[in-house]
Amino acid sequence: MNRISLTQYLVEKQREKGLIPGELRLLLEVVARACKRISYAVGKGALAGVLGEAGSENVQGESQKKLDVIANETLLEANLWGGHLAAMASEEMDHPHFIPNEYPMGGFLLLFDPLDGSSNIDVNVSIGTIFSVLRLPEGVSEPREEHFLQPGDRQIAAGYAVYGPSTLLVLSVGDGVACFTLERETGSWWLTADHIRIPERTKEFAINASNARHWEPPVRRYIDELLAGGTGPRGRDFNMRWVASMVADVHRIMTRGGVFMYPRDAREPDKPGKLRLLYEANPMSFLVEQAGGAATNGHERILALQPGKLHERVAVFMGSREEVERVTGYHRA
Repeated sequence: MNRISLTQYLVEKQREKGLIPGELRLLLEVVARACKRISYAVGKGALAGVLGEAGSENVQGESQKKLDVIANETLLEANLWGGHLAAMASEEMDHPHFIPNEYPMGGFLLLFDPLDGSSNIDVNVSIGTIFSVLRLPEGVSEPREEHFLQPGDRQIAAGYAVYGPSTLLVLSVGDGVACFTLERETGSWWLTADHIRIPERTKEFAINASNARHWEPPVRRYIDELLAGGTGPRGRDFNMRWVASMVADVHRIMTRGGVFMYPRDAREPDKPGKLRLLYEANPMSFLVEQAGGAATNGHERILALQPGKLHERVAVFMGSREEVERVTGYHRA
C-alpha cells in the first residue's frame, strides 16, 4: 500500500494543482505538528498532571482547564517564529497575538480554538483543536485586530484535530476535505480518507436537549418533528447523538451524516448564539460546505456573515444539506 503523508498531500496541492502557496503549506505543517504535541499531552492525562482547572478564566469568563492553557501556549509557540504569520487570534485570549519584531512577518492570519470540548477533558471523552487561516489584507504592513474580521468565505484553509481513540486531522485548502491519522510510533500523519462527502439525507441529529425549554419556536417545531419519528410528519425515525464536543459531533456528521445544532435561546436574548463565529463556526462551516453539506445561523449562510468583533457569537445549524435547509426554512417562515 502506497501511503500518502500530510506533507506529500500538501506538496501536491501546491505543485501540481497550484492551489496553495508554499508558505501556506509550511504553515499548515507547523499547525499539524502543534496538534501532535497537544495530542501527546492529552494522551498522558493524569500521568502528566494536566487534568483539572487552571485557576484562570478566558475572555468569555469561562473557567480554563490546564489543558486549555497548554494547548493555547503550544499553538502560539509553534507558530511564532516561522515567518508565515502576521498575527494569531485565539478563543482563549482577549486580543490578537502579533508576531514580535525580532521574527519575520508573513502574510497569513491564524485563528484557533486550542481545545474544543474542554468540559470533557477530565472524563476522557474526545476533544479537539479547530483552526482557520485568512490572508492579511493586501497592502497592510502592520496587522490590527480589525484585519481578522473577514467573512468566512475568505478562509483559504481550515481544519480540526480530534483527540480520541486515534488522533485525526481533518483539513481543507478549498479542494475538498481530507482526513489524516496520526501514527503515534513514527509521529507521522497519513492520509486515510480523501474527498469526504456528507450524505444529503440523514437520520441523526445532535443538539443539547436539556435546553429545549429555552429554544425558539422554529427549533422546537423542527425537533418535535424529528422526535415524532415514523408516525410523525417526517415518516421516519431519527436518533439523537450529543457528545458536547463540537469536533466530535461534527466529525461524526462528516463521517456518516447528520445535523449539528447549537441555536440561540431565551437565557441570553441579547446574544445571537453560543458558539464563536471566528474560531468555531467559520472553520467548521468551511469544512462542511467543502464536504457537500450546508451551514447557516438559521437565517443565512454562516460563511457570508460579516464579523463585527473578534469574539462574536452565532447560532449554528450545519451538516446534511436537506436537514439544514429544512430547519433554516422554519426560521424564515
